Amino acid sequence: MDKNLPEWRREGDEIRRTVNAPDFPTAIRIVDEIAVKAEELNHHPDIDIRWRTLHLTLTTHDKGGLTDLDFTLAAIIDDIAAKHGA
Repeated sequence: MDKNLPEWRREGDEIRRTVNAPDFPTAIRIVDEIAVKAEELNHHPDIDIRWRTLHLTLTTHDKGGLTDLDFTLAAIIDDIAAKHGA
């Protein structure tokens, strides 16, 4: 996909990433930080939390596919995950 987002894979009109946090509390902190940034951007990922594993999906539903906002939020998510050792 994008060389600047190597952890993300494209599936149709979505991009997806799995984040493995060191432990469950850290996974929740990552989700909390993502939620704050998502709210600021008014762009919200689908997040599935399984213990310390987060499955994230981005697409712009009202535009019917991917937009620059998806890639912007993906980069922010990468920074948040890295900051928490995930």
